[in-house]
Amino acid sequence: MSEVSVNEESALIEGELVRELAEIPAVEVISRAAVMLMSSAAEKLGLGEADPSASPHLDLDEARRVITALAGLVTASVEYLGPHAGPIRDGLQSLQRAFREASSHPDAPGAGPGEKYTGPVY
Repeated sequence: MSEVSVNEESALIEGELVRELAEIPAVEVISRAAVMLMSSAAEKLGLGEADPSASPHLDLDEARRVITALAGLVTASVEYLGPHAGPIRDGLQSLQRAFREASSHPDAPGAGPGEKYTGPVY
């Protein structure tokens, strides 16, 4: 296969993906993004292991970043999420609490990941 045909095939695939994304309702795109961020944060908190503190994926700095991004997304889009808002907020708060528990020196209430968007989580 020549390079031109590979590029043409790649453009065709990208075009099809864009069309598919255009057909997905915004609430579903936002929800999928939230679930991906939640999954990433859970892995970075070691929650996929029986003993999170022994997880090879434990990385609190990375978890902080992902949780903060999730909090921003949820706060900015809560009015569009309808019945999905409650479970997504609950998941975010659970991750914020898990972060606090995993920290050897927990942040002050209101200073934890994403709490500038959500308010203090205890």
